[in-house]
Amino acid sequence: MRLIRVPSLSIHNPLFPILLAIIFLQALASAQAGPKYDAASEMKFQGTIEELKLPPKGSEKEIAHLMIKNGTDILDIYLCPKSFMDDMGVTFAKGDEIAFTGSKVKGVADLILAREVVKGTDTLVLRDEKGNPVWSWHK
Repeated sequence: MRLIRVPSLSIHNPLFPILLAIIFLQALASAQAGPKYDAASEMKFQGTIEELKLPPKGSEKEIAHLMIKNGTDILDIYLCPKSFMDDMGVTFAKGDEIAFTGSKVKGVADLILAREVVKGTDTLVLRDEKGNPVWSWHK
């Protein structure tokens, strides 16, 4: 049997900073990417709000979600940052009937990126027709 010697990767190895930089940049890119809106897979849905999932206090720039009951299915609706909802004066509560237009995220079961949400006579536009978030200009 022949043993193959693998060079150790320690902080003293000249390749260590390069490898560390690659790992850091990949983690940063994947953290910023987030789910992508696919206008080609856009659909209209309606249902009853089962739960509103808000980010923790102090994290209002994170995304709020609605859990919607659509027939026998429960759908996770990815909305917008909580701060954007607050500025638009939008509120949701369990039992509210809503209709929405959105795109299912590939590879994630039952996650839908909402483009537009209709509650009663109010319409909240979250993304443009291409699926780009309208809150990106929002500070």
